[in-house]
Amino acid sequence: MSTSSVTQDEYGAPGLMGLSNYGLSCCVNSLLQSFSATQEFTELLNRWQMSDTDIPEDCNTPLQLQRLLRKMQSDKSHTAHHEDFLRCLDRNHIQLYVQHDVDEVFLSILNLIQQQISDKELAQEIKQLYKITVEQNLQCQTCFYLTKDTSYFLSLPLPISDCSNTVENCIHCFFELQDITGNFCLCERCGERKPTKQGFKLVSLPNVLCLHLKRSGYSLRSGYTKKLNCEVKFPEVLDFQTILRRDQISESTQEEERKYDLFAVIVHCGTALFGHYTAYIKSSSDQSWNHADDSYVRKVSWKDVESTFGGSRRCAYMLMYQRRQDKMPQSSN
Repeated sequence: MSTSSVTQDEYGAPGLMGLSNYGLSCCVNSLLQSFSATQEFTELLNRWQMSDTDIPEDCNTPLQLQRLLRKMQSDKSHTAHHEDFLRCLDRNHIQLYVQHDVDEVFLSILNLIQQQISDKELAQEIKQLYKITVEQNLQCQTCFYLTKDTSYFLSLPLPISDCSNTVENCIHCFFELQDITGNFCLCERCGERKPTKQGFKLVSLPNVLCLHLKRSGYSLRSGYTKKLNCEVKFPEVLDFQTILRRDQISESTQEEERKYDLFAVIVHCGTALFGHYTAYIKSSSDQSWNHADDSYVRKVSWKDVESTFGGSRRCAYMLMYQRRQDKMPQSSN
């Protein structure tokens, strides 16, 4: 894993601060680069002023994160040493010296912010920034009775097939009715457990859309979890208007801008049991792409980002998109 303090290469300073690697912290480092690149997130977190709390400073995740992100966005000419934040996570059961799943750490950090931030209204604003609201449907396959419930995700878990995929197809399949393999659900109309299909309809999208490509699968041959290194193509611009059918969108969904621009790609290199995370971050100032590999940061091209589609052990694991702020056209009604 990279431990170099270099933050500039032959392309010049890219405008990102490198992060030292402490005890397998590449997973957290990559997430920190994405948080730092999310302007709405940093603005919300900077609004918070710590008040009386029972949580000591060295265990207070939102406080330590606020301090670190301010450091990362100030002087980018050197590498940030962020032991305080990593040890704060360790005290909150995100252990140092342990290989972590980046999506699990992402959700854990957001949950810690909800639990520990003293301004609960502000905590809800941060949650809303990532909240994908869906209508969950269960359909009995005997009488076709349909039950509905509302739930949400903070990152959309996209199953992928062990062949060539596109993110658009993965999203489309996520919102299709699927058989619940080996599990019967209680049908209110039949009064007993019946074979059931489960599916989701989109209710609302957040300003920051996080997509988790589920690259873990079970190998019947080895009996262990394997990593799916298959290709998953993803676009720089994602348009939900062209991905989902009308019947995959809830009737309660309001008209809103559904175009998103990619700004962060978290990449995993290695196997399901051990590997290394890096992050590709798009600059908000000049729209260039930069690759952050712990403390080493360099400018790259979109072609370099495309190389993480998969097909080898180095592949994209999480994608982060920002909603376009264009206004929707007014309805004639």
